[in-house]
Amino acid sequence: MRTFFRWSFRLFVLALISLGLFIWHTWSFKPLTPDLFYGRVFAKFAVDSPEMLSSMRILPGWADWYSDDLGDRSIAQQERLMQRSRTELETLRRFDRSALKDQTSYDVLEYFLDDQVQGQRFSFHNFPLNQLSGEQSELPTFMATQHPINSAGDGNDYLQRLEQFPRVFTQVLEGLQKREALKIIPPTFVVEKVLAEMRAFVATPAKENILYTSFQTQLSKAEAGISNPEQTALLSAAEAQLQTQIYPAYQKLIDYYQSLLPKTSGNNGVWALPDGDQFYQYQIKSNTTTDMNADQVHALGLSEVARIELEMDAILRAEGLLEGSIGERVKLIATRPDQLYPDSDAGRAQILADYQKIIDEINLGLAPYFNVRPKEGVRVERIPVFKEKTSPGAYYNAAAFDGSRPGIFYANLRAVSETPKFSMRTLAYHEAIPGHHFQIDVQQHIENVPFFRKLVPFTAFSEGWALYSEQLAWEAGFQKQPLDNLGRLQAEMFRAVRLVVDSGMHAKRWSREQAIAYMLEKTGMPEGDVTAEIERYLVWPGQALAYKVGMMKILELRTRAQAELGQSFDIKAFHDQVLTGGSLPLSILEQKINRWIAEKKPG
Repeated sequence: MRTFFRWSFRLFVLALISLGLFIWHTWSFKPLTPDLFYGRVFAKFAVDSPEMLSSMRILPGWADWYSDDLGDRSIAQQERLMQRSRTELETLRRFDRSALKDQTSYDVLEYFLDDQVQGQRFSFHNFPLNQLSGEQSELPTFMATQHPINSAGDGNDYLQRLEQFPRVFTQVLEGLQKREALKIIPPTFVVEKVLAEMRAFVATPAKENILYTSFQTQLSKAEAGISNPEQTALLSAAEAQLQTQIYPAYQKLIDYYQSLLPKTSGNNGVWALPDGDQFYQYQIKSNTTTDMNADQVHALGLSEVARIELEMDAILRAEGLLEGSIGERVKLIATRPDQLYPDSDAGRAQILADYQKIIDEINLGLAPYFNVRPKEGVRVERIPVFKEKTSPGAYYNAAAFDGSRPGIFYANLRAVSETPKFSMRTLAYHEAIPGHHFQIDVQQHIENVPFFRKLVPFTAFSEGWALYSEQLAWEAGFQKQPLDNLGRLQAEMFRAVRLVVDSGMHAKRWSREQAIAYMLEKTGMPEGDVTAEIERYLVWPGQALAYKVGMMKILELRTRAQAELGQSFDIKAFHDQVLTGGSLPLSILEQKINRWIAEKKPG
């Protein structure tokens, strides 16, 4: 019996050593299989992003080692991540692709990693503290909306994260100073607007700050129940941290941006940066996943603007509006009393309720168009007030993987005049169903693929799908009224204009004011919205090109499938093919659809 136990113990120890060696080899060298490699790539990425893990909520509670931590934003960490991308790409290419059953996963990861490596020469060609995003707004928003609080322990984790704000901001400041040394200085308006935002943030009394008020709300709703004394202690600690740590950390960024303001040189596109033309070409390729150049983008935009103008003009003439530019006539409709909500809290609440009603309606009517459907629901909320002035008109945040948080469509309610009723259906379809929420939730739940395929983003695919969804909703009869269709066409015009103004500012040296005037003339959008959009493109070059390019590719593939399959074409099967592979570069999506057509083609 002793011999049995002795040998059993030795075998157990040997098994542990073997398991340890296997894990070490998989983590440090070329894994034995591609699936192990795919898992390693995601695991290393996740380990470096505690906020992403909190947002996704894919790990069980006993494995929560990350909720009291914030990621490393240092230059040294950025350099480590760049080296890792190069190493991982080299490792991936050591597998024999021709021998793989799942070649698509190989191709997707290779494309993603290669894009990261190609962009490394431009790692500092961005403005990490800008009016759209950056730690000064994104970190408080994350804490308010995605840090989970279900117990007193979660509340303590919240405080631990608040303690790390100074460290994060110091690392951000380090990166800003490096960019200044490289002559990567933001446009003037960026510095001015971020200064105003940060000054307003620190001027807010601690107990009225979003980091306090959202904490207070979440503590009161915690599932496990937190006693009043515990809540009081946690809130008192949060108030102290705001006053003694967080506000001083913000002040350092304020002081730096104040010193940077005189060094700015206007509101130019990236052509004004070192190697700006090459940087913009990289941004075009990265965001559209095509080989288009700036001239081709610009020409496509002009062509699409002209086409859409004709369709909009017909509706406007039917409304009795015969004179003036498209934008001028659309604006006349957008400012009509019948198109506006009351400028009040009740009016804003009604906007959110009406958005939800639009989403719920179309969700019940999509059976003829889809087999696959989202598993999680979607909720409409207002963009936090502290950041709405510089935020876009709307955006979407994905649902948690564990179902604890639905998808959220955030609507900007800074001015009710920016939400004319005829535009609401199209925006709801884009952000929620059958747009972003539909596509992203389906991607999160696809089966029999490596986990990274549930997450990897390609802007041309995701934004192209959302814009395609606007047209699909119209084709399905959900924009029956002419003005609803005008709203759809205005939104498509908006995306076509993006091709013109983005390439105009970054490659053809258009001024900010020239781009604003062009968008106003062609879309009729409120000037505040237009200004926010143009300024968005100046800090996020190339991203806005993805919408129209992606939509046109999906429509091209659908038209090809209809032509080649004839009576056997099934719109539901086509949508299954597009959605159930997750987000893909457009070239890989085209290959996928071409294979499907070949398989289904009669004869």
